[in-house]
Parts: sequence; structure tokens; C-alpha cells
Amino acid sequence: MADFLPPARNGASPFADMRGHHVAVRTPDLETAKRWYVEKLDFRVVAEWDYADEKLAYLAPAADDHFYIEILGGGVPAPVEVRPYTDLGDSLKYRGYHHFCLNVRSVDQTVAKLRSRGVTIVAEPFELAAISRRLAFFSDPFGNLIELAEVLA
Repeated sequence: MADFLPPARNGASPFADMRGHHVAVRTPDLETAKRWYVEKLDFRVVAEWDYADEKLAYLAPAADDHFYIEILGGGVPAPVEVRPYTDLGDSLKYRGYHHFCLNVRSVDQTVAKLRSRGVTIVAEPFELAAISRRLAFFSDPFGNLIELAEVLA
């Protein structure tokens, strides 16, 4: 397997201070989404607030304080996209937001734990040599895709 080596960092860029912080996921029901992330993935509710007719929340993984999922619930989300996806290949036919990714130590062990909690696995574990990763995909109750990534030696 080829080693994946990203290009050198560009500390001279005027955007060198940019870091990932969160991804926002729009759902019709904040409480259902929040409960799912907490019960299925052991996420923690960091903050909640209102905006117009919506309710929002930041959720963080069990042991990570540097990346959040922002759940946007309430209101009337429209238009409704073609979801939930049951096949990764079919999901790639649609433009726009596709998924967010969570790094894990073992994709296979994480998939087994998710499956035991009743989580829908959309793509079984596979290796992608171009980036030296083992990957799998699952979805939340609203069909939003989440990728798991394990760095391969």
C-alpha cells in the first residue's frame, strides 16, 4: 500500500490560521437527532440555543473537544432530498453535501459496535490505497451519511 503524503503546509498563506471546527446537519427534529447521536455514538451535548423557529445544538464526540456536529432542527426544512441512502454508489449521484468523517482506531470494531446499537451501515469496511485508509459509511436516522476512517500502517 502506498503511503499517503499530503503536500507541505503553507504557513505563509493568509488563511494559515484556518482549522476545522464543526459540520452542520439539518434535520426536521432536533430532539430525535440529538438523542440518536448521544445514545448511538456517545456524543455529548455541548450547547443548545434557538434561532428564529429553529432549535440548534453543538454535540461533541465522547473524547474530542475540537470537533462538533451542529444539529439544526425545527422549522420546515425544504426541499426534501433523496434520502436515506442505502447504497454508497447511489449516494454519489447527488450534488452538494455528502458526508462528514470521523477518525477511529479500528473501522471494523467501530462498525461492529454501531451494528450492535442498531445503526444502519451503508457501506461495509473497505480499503482505499490512494489515501492509506480503511473506510466505512453509516447513516443517522434522517439518512445523513457519516464516514469512518482508520489510518493504515
